[in-house]
Amino acid sequence: MNSRERVLKTLNHQIPDKVPIDFGGMRSTGITALAYSELKKYLGLNTGEIRVYDAFQQLADIEKYFLDLFEVDVVDMMNSFVGIEPGEWKEWILKNGVKALIPSNINPEKINGKYVIRDNTGRIAMEMPENSLYFDVVNPPLENLKSVKDIENYNWKYFTDEELKLYERKAKYLFENTNYAIMAGFGGNMLEGPQEIRGWINFMTDLALGENFVDELLDKFVEVYLQNLKLFLQAVGKYIQLIQMGDDMGTQAGPILSPDLYRDKIKPRHKKLYSYIRENSNVYVFLHSCGSIYQLIPDLIDAGVQVLNPVQTTAKDMDPIKLKNEFGDKLTFWGGGSETQTILLKGSTEEVDKQVKERMKIFGQGGGYVFCQIHNIQYGVPPQNIIAMFNAAKKYRDYSFINS
Repeated sequence: MNSRERVLKTLNHQIPDKVPIDFGGMRSTGITALAYSELKKYLGLNTGEIRVYDAFQQLADIEKYFLDLFEVDVVDMMNSFVGIEPGEWKEWILKNGVKALIPSNINPEKINGKYVIRDNTGRIAMEMPENSLYFDVVNPPLENLKSVKDIENYNWKYFTDEELKLYERKAKYLFENTNYAIMAGFGGNMLEGPQEIRGWINFMTDLALGENFVDELLDKFVEVYLQNLKLFLQAVGKYIQLIQMGDDMGTQAGPILSPDLYRDKIKPRHKKLYSYIRENSNVYVFLHSCGSIYQLIPDLIDAGVQVLNPVQTTAKDMDPIKLKNEFGDKLTFWGGGSETQTILLKGSTEEVDKQVKERMKIFGQGGGYVFCQIHNIQYGVPPQNIIAMFNAAKKYRDYSFINS
């Protein structure tokens, strides 16, 4: 059974030969460039390049060496190490002094001790303070929203023909020349999109009070997303197996919005997007949503979510056994395999091995599970723990063990 077959069987809630493994299949299952550089150093690897494909989170593109070493089954459609047309890159220096590359269209400037990145209008859209490891989104463009006209006049992002042709070439190449399952990042963020252009506090206040044209803004996002989804699925739908959507709806202690507010304002819009995907393709709907979202899971399933990530088991109500027992027949759990906040960061290699073993046994029962750690591996996680995690995943992924 090859990787694509293994993942598809898992998504169909059938039992494959092994639990699939993910490392970098989307922007929350990978590793920061700093941690990646330390991992390569620990293994004595002087070949290849560290490509920071996500400047905001400072994430590294996963090289083929690690896909093979960790027996990875799924790849990001835009991964430049297994696809074609790697694009243009230029030098970037990581905070630990290691040379890396960033996309040539990203132009960090240093102003008053901090790096900033401007959007195509010249507005400073992201900044990295001197002692920070990441960029923060700043200066929301609709912070001072005054009218519906402001919403209509905003510079909405639609896919260009050039982008769609690139996506199609990448997806087609991966489909025809590799056996990986292919994940395509789309987003479709009904919370995070408005939060970014209004500002987090502004939008959450708008949402709670029903003010400042919140419905008009949400409906505009749906309109834009649906138009882009149609073009996107026409380009890559016959090649990909998963489409990644996202909306962080949880904190450590609970959802960031009440279930009632979710059902009133967000769920109907999620359902429009997810229903469009399911009615117009054979692609599985993958949702990334951090934190304690247990209270929202039944509504997410009803909205059309088929795969849930990162399965943040360190958050309230996110007990692995409870999640698997209550929702394991309806959702594929993608993550939850090792706790990046605790065991992976501070535990011994033996503790890492033990947790992976436990999680494989819990989530793997009956299929419907893809292994990866909870969210991206951060700088400071010991390289030996990363290796121990994937070695354990390989050791315990066989269903002969899970069913024993």
